[in-house]
Parts: sequence; structure tokens; C-alpha cells
Amino acid sequence: MDIEGYARRMLKYGDNKVLEKLTERIIEIKGWDKEKAENWARAVIVEVKNAYSKTSELLDYYKSGVSMGEFGVGSRGKGDFYVHSKIAEVIGDTSAVISTRDLDDAGVVRYNGIYISVAIDGIHSRLSEFPFIAGFHVTRAAMRDVYVMGAKPIAVFSDIHIADDGDVSKIFDHIAGITTVCELTNVPLVSGSTLRIGGDMVIGERMTGGVGCVGVSDFITPRKDAKDGDVILLTEGAGGGTIATTAIYYGMHEIVDETINIDFIKACEAIFEKDLVRKIHSMSDVTNGGIRGDAEEISRVSKNALVFDYEEVRRCVNKKVLDMLDELEIDFMGVSIDSLMVICDKDAANEVIKAVEGVGVKIREVGWVESGKGAFVVENGVKKPIKPKFRESAYTPLKKVVGEGTPRNFEEMRKKVDEAVFKAIEKKRKVIEKLRNRATTKLI
Repeated sequence: MDIEGYARRMLKYGDNKVLEKLTERIIEIKGWDKEKAENWARAVIVEVKNAYSKTSELLDYYKSGVSMGEFGVGSRGKGDFYVHSKIAEVIGDTSAVISTRDLDDAGVVRYNGIYISVAIDGIHSRLSEFPFIAGFHVTRAAMRDVYVMGAKPIAVFSDIHIADDGDVSKIFDHIAGITTVCELTNVPLVSGSTLRIGGDMVIGERMTGGVGCVGVSDFITPRKDAKDGDVILLTEGAGGGTIATTAIYYGMHEIVDETINIDFIKACEAIFEKDLVRKIHSMSDVTNGGIRGDAEEISRVSKNALVFDYEEVRRCVNKKVLDMLDELEIDFMGVSIDSLMVICDKDAANEVIKAVEGVGVKIREVGWVESGKGAFVVENGVKKPIKPKFRESAYTPLKKVVGEGTPRNFEEMRKKVDEAVFKAIEKKRKVIEKLRNRATTKLI
């Protein structure tokens, strides 16, 4: 529980009311006696009043009035993708070879003729109480993002935040999950950060954080390089954090074990071993809202259309995982299945298939790239468009309540988000200008 945010919202009812309610919440969560909880609450109120009694352009930020949940941020759908495109605007032009504008999960810079790919992934928000698999899956995800850029991972770093009441052992279980992947791939965990979420101001046991990965290469395989006439290959995917979350919260825990593998990494290493990266135009992992989300983004940046054979894609989902998704009526094309997607010409595709199958990983040709725009699926001989929903396929009981549909006021919210982006860019510009002027003045 964010007691700082709670106190800030409650202050409009007066100090006595917020003291009473905040004390109750602290006792409820921490189990303290009233005196200790009340002293804690008083200190929180003092800090909140001091922090927000004054403001400045530097400390304040423009309030859009649009919440993360309302706009679907983090839910791998239309709203989330829109925010990502706006993040690129705030970042602006850079010297990066591949930046957020290119809609890849890893960014790339070049140094002394070598491509350096960097990616970071956050742990799945619903795996807070399952630190080992949270660490395993987020590490594998960060490595995937580097691998699909055609780069060889060389180092991993981590960031762990646990709320004030979380058990310290979560740190060690989480690190064990991270380094399981590291040891299996011979990629070291080299640095990290361990903090509490919100310091003293967040009570409870929630854990969050992320894992980053750095890789190097002589070639890159960004999404934008998919070409008309290419074929699309997919390895079999059993999912990662998302599928594990589905299995856990539907009480189908036996499916979690299906997600614990390094097949994706084995497939990439096989491609590297046979020196096939130079023959591949583009690679991706099927994670961002499933095929629906990834295909839409690849089409946008490559300026070509992607066409998938529905049944062939379906065959690329681990059978036990697919049976679970079917039983729960979850669209397998709208959820992360963690397959490796390779886009290349037909001759290279044959070599890729041979290399990947050679290490025991299943891979199939599932579609092609053609002139046009958008993503399509051919089902029962009928070609029809596929698009990401407002949120990825609802894969937990709560997500089914939240729903996947686009809010009726989406356009209104979008305009408010646009204004927030404009304000952030203006603030950035003013601070940069001020600092540059200050530096110039000192030199004079």
C-alpha cells in the first residue's frame, strides 16, 4: 500500500481524518499497536504536507488526468503501443542505430565498428510472490530481446525493489532465478541494485524490478528490415511470465513447468553457430501482445504486410499450453507465447530450419511478407486482418473482468496524453537550455 499517496489524497478531509484512517491502514497491514502506528502516520502526514505545500516548475509535472490502467499502459495493446510511440517523441533524435522509434525491444549503438545491443525487461507484475520464476522469465526475456537483434549476450544486470514488509529471502530466490538462466547460457550477472519500493512509504510485500542485457554483434536484424517476398518462421513457444501467470491464477500450476526452458536461446545459438545471422533480415520474439501486437508493429516499421497461416501458427504453441488457453477461452494470437520469429528469404529459411531442428527445437514456416501494410491471417482459405486489441488477451480472472475492449473515451484520453507529451518535451527543452546557458556563463 502506498501510504504517501493515500495520505495525499485524504488530506482534503482534514488532518484528524487522515490520521485516523492512515493509522487504521498501518495497523491492518503491519499489525502494530496503535501508538506506534499513529506515530508513523503523523510523520507521514508531516512529510506529505511539506512536500506538496509548495511547488516549482522543476518539481511539478503536468497532470493529464488519464491513469495508467485506464489507458492500458503495460497491457500490450493499443493504448500501451501508443504510449510507447510517445516515449520516442520525448526522447527525441539520438545517435542510436536502433532507437525506440524503430519499435524493437532492444536499442543499438555502434562503437568502434561493433554493434552494441541493450535491452531491459520488467518482471511480470503478477509474479511478485513467485520470485524465482519472476527472475528466470525476466532474464530470459531480456536475453531474447538482445538475441533477436542478432547480438550475442555478454552481460546481464538486475534491479530489485521489494516493499517494506517483504521477506528478505525474496531477493535470494529472485537472484537464483536470474542466475539459473545466466549459468545455463554462460552470461554473467555483473551488477544490480536492491531497494525498497517507496522506502518507508510503501507497506506490504510487493516485489518489482527488472533485468537488463547487453550484447554485441557484427550484424543486426531489426524489425524494419523485413522484406517483401520473405518467409516467416516460428519456433514452438511455451510462454514465459504471462503463461506462468495464467497457469498460477487459474490454479493450473502444472503448466508452469512447461515455461521453464531455454529453447528460444538454444534456437538462437544454433543460428549463430551456423553463421546465419548475416542471411536473416529480421528477428523478433512473440511477446508484445502476441502475434497481433508484434505483427502490427513489424508491418508499421518495415512498410510491408505480414500474412500468417492460422493453423501453422497454432501448431507453434506448446500443446499443453494451447490446451490451457483453449479451455480458458484465451486467444493464443493475442498473448505472449515467447516463440522466436525469423524473417528471411526462402533459401536462408531452409538453413535456419535445419540448424534449429538440429538442436531439438521445433520450428515451422508460418507465413510470408508481401507488399502492403497491416497484418493478416489466412484461416479456412479466407484472408482477414488481425489487429491488437486495446489490451492483450485477458489471461487471468481479473483481466477478464477488466476486459479487452477500447474505452469509448479513448480519443479524448489520447488528446490528453498528447498534451502531457508536449509539456514534458517543453520542460526538458527549458532545463537543457538553462543548463547550457549556465555552463556558457561560467566559461565566460
